[in-house]
Amino acid sequence: MLGKAGVTGAQKAAILLLALGEDSSTQLFSTMHESEIREISAAMATIGTIPAETVETVCNEFSKSFSSGDMLVGTFETTERMLRKALPGDRVNQIMEEIRGPAGRTMWDKLGNVPENVLASYLRNEYPQTVAVILSRLQPAHTARVLGLLPEDFAVDVMMRMLHMENVQRDVIDSLETTLRSEFIASLARSSKRDSHELLAEVFNNFDRRIEGQFMNALERRNLEDAERVKALMFTFDDIRRLSKEVIMRIMRDINREKLPLALKGASEDVRSLFLSSMTGRAGKILEDEIASLGPVRLKDVDAAQSEIVATIKELANQGEIDISPSADSNELIP
Repeated sequence: MLGKAGVTGAQKAAILLLALGEDSSTQLFSTMHESEIREISAAMATIGTIPAETVETVCNEFSKSFSSGDMLVGTFETTERMLRKALPGDRVNQIMEEIRGPAGRTMWDKLGNVPENVLASYLRNEYPQTVAVILSRLQPAHTARVLGLLPEDFAVDVMMRMLHMENVQRDVIDSLETTLRSEFIASLARSSKRDSHELLAEVFNNFDRRIEGQFMNALERRNLEDAERVKALMFTFDDIRRLSKEVIMRIMRDINREKLPLALKGASEDVRSLFLSSMTGRAGKILEDEIASLGPVRLKDVDAAQSEIVATIKELANQGEIDISPSADSNELIP
C-alpha cells in the first residue's frame, strides 16, 4: 500500500489521473509526449492501493471530493483500459508490454533488473560487438554475472571488444534500445503471462527428490488432474533417457563437465549408458573411472548436480537448440 512519504512525481500524476476518472484521464493522455505516457503508465500500473489520506495530500485541490475515506486502486487493467480510450491499439500494446516487463525508467535500468541467466541466454545469440555495447552500459556487478554464464571464448571476445571500444554514436544506441525494447523486453513481458501448470512444473524441477515426492503426492490427493498436468510438463534427469545421442552430444558442449560424474553416480543405468555411448571410447572410460572414484556420495549432492544439468538442458530447449518434448522423434532412444 502506498503511503504519504516518498511519493514520486510520476506516482502523483498517476494518482491524479486515477482520481479524475477514465474519461478525463484519456483526454490528458492524448496530449502527452510518449515518454511521459510511459513513465506515468508504469507508475499507475504498479501503484496498487492508495489510501484516501494520500489522495488528499497529492490532490489537495480536490480534498473535499476524497474526504469520505474511499480508496483508489491502480492496476495494469485500469491503466490499459484508460490507454485504449486515448491511443491506437498497437501503441497501447507496446506500452503495456514494456511496463509489464522488468522495472526501470530507462532501457538500461530495465536490463539491469533482468536475471543474469535470462539476459545471458538472449545475448549469446547476438554479435560480440553488440553484446559489448550492451554490457558496457550495465552495472559492473551485473555484467560480471552475465559474462560468467556465457561460453568462455565468446565472453573473452566480448571483453576484448569492450576494452577497445570507441565512442558509440547516439543513433547506434537509439537503434539498439529500440531493438531491445521491441524484441527482448516485450518478449519478457509476454512470457510473464505463463501457464500456471508450466510454472509449477519448473518449481517441482527444482525440488530435491524427497520434497518433490512429498509435494507431488499431496498434490495428487488434492487434485489428480492438476498433478498429472504438472508431471507431464516436468523434465527430470531421468527423462534424459528418451533423448537421442545427437542431442546428448549437443548437451555435452554446454553442461558443467565437472558435475557430470556426480550426476551420473545416482542416475539410472539407462541414462548413464546413453551418456557413455555418446562419447568416444577413451572419454567414456575416463568418465567411468571418475564415477567409480567418487565412492559414497550424498543424495543431496547428486540432486544438486543433476538439477544443474537439467537447467542447462531446459535452457538449450528454450533457445531452440534441442527438442526435449516427449513427442520428439528419435531413433536413438535407449529402450
